[in-house]
Amino acid sequence: MENVELKEQELEKVAEFSATIAKIKDEIKKDVVGQEDIINNVIIAIIAGGNILLEGVPGVGKTRLVRSLSQILSLPFSRIQFTPDLMPSDVTGTNVIDRDANDKMQIVFQKGPIFANLILADEINRATPKTQSALLEVMQEHKVTISNKTYKMEEPFFVLATENPIEQDGTYPLPEAQMDRFMFKLLMGFPGIDELKDIVTMTQITMAETANTIVDGKTILAMRELAKTVPLVDDVLTYAMHLVTATHPELAGNDIAKKYIRYGASPRAAQAIITASKVKALIDGNYNVSYDDIDELAYPVLRHRIKLSYNAINDHLSIDDVIGLLIKDLRKLKK
Repeated sequence: MENVELKEQELEKVAEFSATIAKIKDEIKKDVVGQEDIINNVIIAIIAGGNILLEGVPGVGKTRLVRSLSQILSLPFSRIQFTPDLMPSDVTGTNVIDRDANDKMQIVFQKGPIFANLILADEINRATPKTQSALLEVMQEHKVTISNKTYKMEEPFFVLATENPIEQDGTYPLPEAQMDRFMFKLLMGFPGIDELKDIVTMTQITMAETANTIVDGKTILAMRELAKTVPLVDDVLTYAMHLVTATHPELAGNDIAKKYIRYGASPRAAQAIITASKVKALIDGNYNVSYDDIDELAYPVLRHRIKLSYNAINDHLSIDDVIGLLIKDLRKLKK
C-alpha cells in the first residue's frame, strides 16, 4: 500500500510540474512569437540551474524573452550590454568611498548589474577577455569575489548570453573554459513569414511585455529539487556517458570522432545532459529519463563543447550533423 501511495504522490507531483510549465509557456506566448524549442530549453536551463549561450541575429526577441520570463517568474532582471570598453567592475560592482549616517567616510560595496536573478549578457563576445572572465566565477559557482570578500547570488540565478553570428569585426571569441560554463548553446533562427507578421502585429499594439506572474523563485527551486529525484536507469546513464565519450577521438572506438572531431566534450557535458534530461522528463509528464531525452538534449549540450576537424569542414558537415552521426552510431550499437 505504501508503494502505491508513494507512486500516486509522484504522479501528482509530475502532473503539477508539467501543468505549471504549460502555464509558463502560455504566458510567454503573449510576448514571444514561435521559437518553441528555444523557450523549452531556456525553461529547462533555469530549472536545472544552468546558463545559456544564445546565437541569433538582432531583433529576434532575445531581450523580450528574458524580460517576459522575469515577469512570469517574479524575479529581478538585469541587462548588460557588452562593449569593448566595458570593465569587470562594470559587471560585478566595486568598492566605493561613501559617508555613513554620522558623516564618517567608509568603504562600501556597490553591487553591479550581475546582482539579479535573470541576467541578459547581450553580445558577450564584444567585451575583452578580461571582462568576459568576470563572469566565470559567477556562472559556475553563483558567487562574486571582490577584494577578498565573497558575495553569494540569490537563487535561482540564470545567465543568458547572446552572440551575433553575422557581425564578427571587433569581437573576442569566448575561450573554451568559458564556453564550458554554459549548459546549452541554442541557435535562434529568423522567423518565418507568418511568425514575422505576428511579431509586427504584436509590437504595433504594445512594445511592453504583457505576461502575468505564474510562479516565484521559491517554486522554481522546489521544482529543481523535484527534478533531482527523477530516477535514471543504469542503461540510460551508460548510454549518455558513451555519447559524451564518443566525442573524444583519442578514446572513441568508432571512426566518426577520429575523422571529424579534434577535441571532445568535457565532463561538464555529461553532468549537463543528465541534469537537463531529468527536467525535460518532468516537463513531458514522465518520471523517468528516456533515450530520446538524451538524444534531443545532446545537440544543445554538445554543440559548443566539441571542435570539428578539417575533414568535417571539407565534407560540409556542421557540428549538429556530426552529433547526429554519433547518436545514430550509438543507437546501432545499442540494438
